[in-house]
Amino acid sequence: MGYKLLLLIENILMLVPHKARKAFFTFLAFIGYKSSKKYRRIVKQNLNYAFDNTMSEEDIDKITRYSFKNLLYNFLHLMEMRHLSKEEIGNRVSVVNKKEVDRIHKEGRAVIYATPHYCAWEFGAAGLALHVETIAPVYKKLKNRVYEKWLLDARARFGNTNLEKTNVVKPLIRLIKQGKASGILIDTNINEREGIMVEFMGKPLRMTSTPAYLARKFNAAIVPIHIRTDDEENYTIIIADEIKVGKTDNEQEDIQKATQAQADWLSSIIRKEPKFWFWLHRRWKNDKPEIYN
Repeated sequence: MGYKLLLLIENILMLVPHKARKAFFTFLAFIGYKSSKKYRRIVKQNLNYAFDNTMSEEDIDKITRYSFKNLLYNFLHLMEMRHLSKEEIGNRVSVVNKKEVDRIHKEGRAVIYATPHYCAWEFGAAGLALHVETIAPVYKKLKNRVYEKWLLDARARFGNTNLEKTNVVKPLIRLIKQGKASGILIDTNINEREGIMVEFMGKPLRMTSTPAYLARKFNAAIVPIHIRTDDEENYTIIIADEIKVGKTDNEQEDIQKATQAQADWLSSIIRKEPKFWFWLHRRWKNDKPEIYN
């Protein structure tokens, strides 16, 4: 029943013009901002910690409001991805530095895209499929199975496949051996078994070591990517240069350096445009839980 209701609301919204849909989700974001004291507090705690209490209350409030709006726009993008054509979605997304991916494939290597929850991340995966290559993003199973089905159907519409995080290493290895691309989020909270300590935003943090481990062992390429916008209508996927993974006698050090390089890249884009990152997430809850007290 829940899924049918979701589809009914979706179909009604898709009958109205894009501007009206966008205005509706903007209004929902405003309601979320006003009604959720908990998540307003989480954004502030994250920003104060990441920027050493140097950010003004005015800037914190602007970023908090944008965080709610950006999250709701990602829901809007998923809805539109389920209905609009390849041309309609593709025309709203452009790509910078595709030649880096072409170079890697000419060498016969697979790409592991390292990416964050940043700006229009749903359009980012769709844009890669339409303009560069299809990928298999790794996702974490959701408690709400109705929403999960809706989300995964949208993500798969343009050729991408979905890999559930549990026991995902073997499927990732198969993809690499087949020369196919995968996508791994590097900014989610993880436990001690899943990652290694790095410096992120100048603070110690545990980050997944999976991209570095797989790239080193199977000669794949780690390519950081993010997406951004100036007008919230047209989006640009920015492909960074490959992060090289050493292959010395010290495997642990090689993985550490490559993972740190990913943390440095992510820190740099967040510092440049902090409003786009997903500040609603308690990113430091395992490594620095006291900041959320």
